Amino acid sequence: MQIENAPILTIQHPAAPASAGGAGQSVVASGVWQIHTLTQKGALKAITRTLRALRNQDSLEWDLSGIERLDHVGAQMFWNAWGKRRPGRLRLDPHHEELFGRIEKASALALPRHRVSPLHWLIVLGGGILSFFEHLRGFLSLIGQLVLDIGRFLRRPQAGPWREISANIYHSGFQALGITAMVGFLIGIVLSFLSSQQLRMFGGDIYIVNILGMSVIRELGPLLAAILVAGRSGSSITAQLGVMRVTEELDAMLVMGISHGQRLIMPKVIALAISMPLLVVWTDAMALIGGMVSAKIELGLAFRYFIQKLPDAVPVVNYTIGLLKGCVFGMLIALVSCHFGLRIKPNTESLGRGTTTAVVTAITVVILADAVFAIIFNDVGF
Repeated sequence: MQIENAPILTIQHPAAPASAGGAGQSVVASGVWQIHTLTQKGALKAITRTLRALRNQDSLEWDLSGIERLDHVGAQMFWNAWGKRRPGRLRLDPHHEELFGRIEKASALALPRHRVSPLHWLIVLGGGILSFFEHLRGFLSLIGQLVLDIGRFLRRPQAGPWREISANIYHSGFQALGITAMVGFLIGIVLSFLSSQQLRMFGGDIYIVNILGMSVIRELGPLLAAILVAGRSGSSITAQLGVMRVTEELDAMLVMGISHGQRLIMPKVIALAISMPLLVVWTDAMALIGGMVSAKIELGLAFRYFIQKLPDAVPVVNYTIGLLKGCVFGMLIALVSCHFGLRIKPNTESLGRGTTTAVVTAITVVILADAVFAIIFNDVGF
């Protein structure tokens, strides 16, 4: 078996003493300068080190006529050593001229510069505004379709998606009891602990019941449950619809004449509208229990005293406001999640981005709705 010649690079010095800058020296290359020979037995490292030492020496004479075969890798090594331009003294095999010509033309190409317009911020702002109104139009269309589906459901309840509603109540409500109980209990402990530190300074220990009752039942309970459900169930709804889009199940449903709104959107909205008020009550109870435990430890208030004073400290209308908030928040979370789930494109990148956007938007919408409730019921329940 014939062994191909390895790439050889030698530096020949003239008989007379060389002038400054290496004048009179010549670099002679021979052998096979192809990738399979350059990578054998460490040849690449040695040749690269030699070429790096010869870089940018314009007085050198390069003799490449002894090279048997040359590919793009070997030619590019010489081109980099020459500073990406032909040296003044170069002897080259005519067969290799075309290869170096292509490299020279490629190096001469200048990439187009991306110029940012001074009005780029205005373009981005306009695009954002158009995208917002486009999402708003789609969201309102989804609400209108939901109203029509609910009307059809009320006219013919026996043909309604009862099994889907029951399954969504189980997944969105029952399976969320654990996380809402733990977070509510810890929030109650923290809130009671911080409040008791301030009340003790003014001798107002008994008002811990008022602070905990009003803050938890009216605000923290519904908001905390909604944020947890948006992160847990909202992302699940968007991901489920997104996967159905990727696997073309949504298109198959339309082909079979099955309405997306009747079988997918309406059951989720009704399920969250039912389960969210129950989760609010559950979260309120856990937060108040945590507050009672902390008040017992910090202020020495008995559990019986806390329970007896709670109905007087919190008017009944606040319970109604909290339940109403839970129902509205649940419907908003379901609608936002379904809206972004149906807009996911059939690829995995869109699925991840849509799920993240749905969760962030749902939490933002819940906080905005809570602010609206605070304005509407400003003078109610105090």
